[in-house]
Amino acid sequence: MTTSLPKLAYLTGEYPRASDTFIQREVAALRDRGHEVITCSIRTTGPEHLVGPEQKQEHAQTFKVLAGAKNPIRLFASHLRAMATPKRYFSALKLAWTTAPKGLRGRVYNLIYFLEAAVLAAHLQDQKVTHLHNHIAKASCTVAMLASELSGIPFSFTIHGPDIFFEPHHWRIDEKAARASFVACISEYCRSQLMCFAAQSHWDRFHIVHCGVDPQRYEPSDHQGANLLFVGRLAAVKGVPILLQALANLRDIHPDLHLTLIGDGPDRAALEQMSADLDLHDAVTFAGYQNQTEVAKALQKTDLFVLPSFAEGVPVVLMEAMAAGVPVVTTQIAGIPELVTPGTNGILVPPGDTRALEKAVQRLMTDNAERMAMGDHSRDTVDIEFNIHREARWLSELITGYAQGKQDLPKRRSLGG
Repeated sequence: MTTSLPKLAYLTGEYPRASDTFIQREVAALRDRGHEVITCSIRTTGPEHLVGPEQKQEHAQTFKVLAGAKNPIRLFASHLRAMATPKRYFSALKLAWTTAPKGLRGRVYNLIYFLEAAVLAAHLQDQKVTHLHNHIAKASCTVAMLASELSGIPFSFTIHGPDIFFEPHHWRIDEKAARASFVACISEYCRSQLMCFAAQSHWDRFHIVHCGVDPQRYEPSDHQGANLLFVGRLAAVKGVPILLQALANLRDIHPDLHLTLIGDGPDRAALEQMSADLDLHDAVTFAGYQNQTEVAKALQKTDLFVLPSFAEGVPVVLMEAMAAGVPVVTTQIAGIPELVTPGTNGILVPPGDTRALEKAVQRLMTDNAERMAMGDHSRDTVDIEFNIHREARWLSELITGYAQGKQDLPKRRSLGG
């Protein structure tokens, strides 16, 4: 007898986004496994994130919670419907009040999340959703937790970090972890940080589920040129000024080096000015946001991927580069050492250390054999441990297992083979 898979809803603050394609891949992989998945977004995604047909299609079929809540008739009807179960309604209202951040502003925001949660809960019930999953665990997860309380539909969430661990009490990750069916942690490091703030009685429901990529989407090529690539938000946390300075220092030895920066963000204008001040106008290309297909094509032309971040979880852009057989130079922080093994599939350097970054880039740009060998190992690593199809299988097992009342699911399923 075949057991039907739970019908899922995915909720994030903004979906789809060009910077969060890993969520889109996860949704697609769960659908490939047979789950029906509807997508929900608190806010309406801006046009700058709809960089390809995949994003546009997902955007068109995604339910926008805030837009629904701004409709007075829909908002009133959703709350009236929720009040039909007064015990749940007032329990959710109490939960919104007691988990609010300190101060009047925090209370007001959590009451707004409560208003949104009723609209989301009604939509989930209309769609006959049986499980709600959230990514990121911040404000949208608060809405998910409240919607779960209102509707009785169980929820889970994927926690990433690192920024949520800067304000764990503000986001009440302890309460969210206590009420969720389970928590998917993107790395061992991430799981350990959650364990710092959650009650020990909940630790056995914290599982390792990697974000992943589809290795078949990336074609390895002969990486023997002088092209460097960075993909990410152009924001302080990504350490791009360190990369630009290292590139400027290397120009005398490697005048043919060229860096492409894919992405956008609040620091773009300042970084463009810094590039000009360092006389790198002919050595740096600011390419803006690119869709998944365009990133894959850029990786085919790349000889070394560089990510000098100061704070990360386990960057999906590193997985994409490694899936394309591109060796990586990145920083030794958080969960990155769980992906990058120094000397095997990349090089790790201290964050903020321009000289160390410069030496690592120089080492790989002058040793083609080592660079090619690292690229081969990189692809193997991703295929075994960060393959989105295997990770989706494991996430599906967790969702289905908890729905069936299982309590002894392992921290991490062996996904090899």
